[in-house]
Amino acid sequence: MATTHEVFNQPTPLVDYNLYATNRPLRDALAFHLPGSDEAPRLAQGARWGSSEWQTHARLANTHPPRLLSHDRFGRRIDQVEFHPSYHALMGEAVAAGLHGTPWSLGPGAHVERAAAFMQFTELEPSILCPISMTYAVTPALRANGAVFDAWFARLSSTAYDARLVPFTDKPGVTMGMGMTEKQGGSDVRANTTRASFAEDTPWGARFTLVGHKWFFSAPMCDAFLVLAQEPGGLSCFFLPRVLPDGTLNAIHVQRLKDKLGNHANASSEVEFLGASAWRVGEPGRGVAQILEMGTLTRLDCALGTAGLMRQALSLALNHTAQREAFGKRLVEQPLMKNVLADMALESEAATALALRLARAIDRQDDPFESLMRRVLTPVSKFWICKRGSALAQEAMECLGGNGYVEEAGEGVMARVYREMPLNSIWEGAGNIMALDLLRALRQGGKGGSVAEALATELAPARGTHAAFDRFTDALPARFDGATDEVEARRLAQDVALAVQAALLRQHAPDFVFEAFCRSRLGGDWGQAFGTLGAATAFDAIISRAMPT
Repeated sequence: MATTHEVFNQPTPLVDYNLYATNRPLRDALAFHLPGSDEAPRLAQGARWGSSEWQTHARLANTHPPRLLSHDRFGRRIDQVEFHPSYHALMGEAVAAGLHGTPWSLGPGAHVERAAAFMQFTELEPSILCPISMTYAVTPALRANGAVFDAWFARLSSTAYDARLVPFTDKPGVTMGMGMTEKQGGSDVRANTTRASFAEDTPWGARFTLVGHKWFFSAPMCDAFLVLAQEPGGLSCFFLPRVLPDGTLNAIHVQRLKDKLGNHANASSEVEFLGASAWRVGEPGRGVAQILEMGTLTRLDCALGTAGLMRQALSLALNHTAQREAFGKRLVEQPLMKNVLADMALESEAATALALRLARAIDRQDDPFESLMRRVLTPVSKFWICKRGSALAQEAMECLGGNGYVEEAGEGVMARVYREMPLNSIWEGAGNIMALDLLRALRQGGKGGSVAEALATELAPARGTHAAFDRFTDALPARFDGATDEVEARRLAQDVALAVQAALLRQHAPDFVFEAFCRSRLGGDWGQAFGTLGAATAFDAIISRAMPT
């Protein structure tokens, strides 16, 4: 009898591999930023998070999304969100790895180590990292209310995960979220209408009652949130716990969960505050300034997360093309496919380099030079890496053909990566917000010259090593000193990002990577689509360096 359904020429899935051991660009960048550091914990994480066991948790958390339980069966309002057990397993794993508030309790290098782990975990499952990232960002902001910080910090930095909805004093570890966006304002938070009214003085400071709404209230099952609300002194920042100190539920009413393109394992919601209790964090009217400080950290995670997703998309494409045959040889051996894969590999390595560089700037909080670099690299990294992420994911999906477009009950990881990519570009300020923030960094309060000088110092290690790099960077200073109009701000953000990426690759990537990056991104030897590198590119060497197995 004839066989009609013999399966052949289908690649073995990318599973049970070490995310860290096979990521040469990440390892080389870490060796540059943290020379002599111990790789053993990273290797252990890489093996664990690349395993079939944890990939199954990621699949289940996404195919069984959270469900809102607004009332119990007796009609009482409970405002709870029910998650699949795999969600809690992933949350516990991320907390145990210290990806949330833990680095704020550790010493030098902790934020760079956390950044590397965050990128690796993103390759496994990105959407549960929303509450993890917000906890990381809000933890230092709580210092503006010393009483709240003293009460909560030990639990925010703990590596214990506890999903129960109980008073924070009964939990070994807690998580926090944020609520800024309202229907009418979006990124323009000054248009917020939520009102705060003084209620009483307490051991945590002034307690207020909040009345209003939030259009995007991510991770509503966190233990507490930082939110913005209007009071007589202006727009202020408030600490809003889910469970009040007396053990009763706060008046945070979850209206519905968002039906999103991706990010399926995470619950994003709309909420109303009907006399919810909150405590001011910081001075009246300083809410926007505090949000901007927290935004530096969440924007770091947007860059880290996208860099991690880029690496995962590239790995999936490389795994597929190394096994799949067409026209008599493997896809990875086809000249035009080599061009595409090498081009994506350059993009992925440059994204990893830039994201880790920003993490180093955040790690060195008290260094004046790093403070200037943090100011310029935050919007630049968030803008450029996130913009390139979606383009790379689309190209990587094309490498898999129709197989890449298929979800198949969560087994289609490439489809999940593709759906996730646009989020980091939108969250915490879309592209225009980032480009305008770069202009402010260059112009504000007479600091523009200092930022420009810091940037020149950052680029100096690559000066004189490639003609295209020198020509490209020579043209930048004239665009810093007020010469760039808002309409050109995106192009400036792009060019600053490319220049810094090239300088970093000069310092911790092989010569063939730096050469190909400069010739293509800076020297004009490149088209507008992936796969348009010049014929002189070291395709085989670049692809070999990027291989995930």
